[in-house]
Amino acid sequence: MQTIGAQRKDSERGQATVEFVGILPAALLVAALALQLAVAGHATWLAANAARVAARAAAVGGDPRPAARSALPSYLERGMSVSAERSGAGRGAVTVRVRMPLLGTRWRSPLSVRARAAMEPQSDGG
Repeated sequence: MQTIGAQRKDSERGQATVEFVGILPAALLVAALALQLAVAGHATWLAANAARVAARAAAVGGDPRPAARSALPSYLERGMSVSAERSGAGRGAVTVRVRMPLLGTRWRSPLSVRARAAMEPQSDGG
């Protein structure tokens, strides 16, 4: 004769596996979203750095496009756009726009990240 406790134990056999399989897609989705947020933050930080480098190059009379390109890793250079503008006071502003990577560096999302930096033009001090 089996006790009630033994029957209950057999009926719950495999329960943890079923629960794990049920929660796995949600856990993977949360991990993918966390990764995408980290990639977006990194792309934003790199675009801001490229804009500062390009603004510095424009302030000393250089071309901001190669300067911005040199400050970005190769996977962000594709699809990058740089626009430089001068205000009436001679202050130059540079805007760098990069397409945001999607879950890593291989794919691109339709979204882009934009960063703008400005710097006063520098003279020779002579």
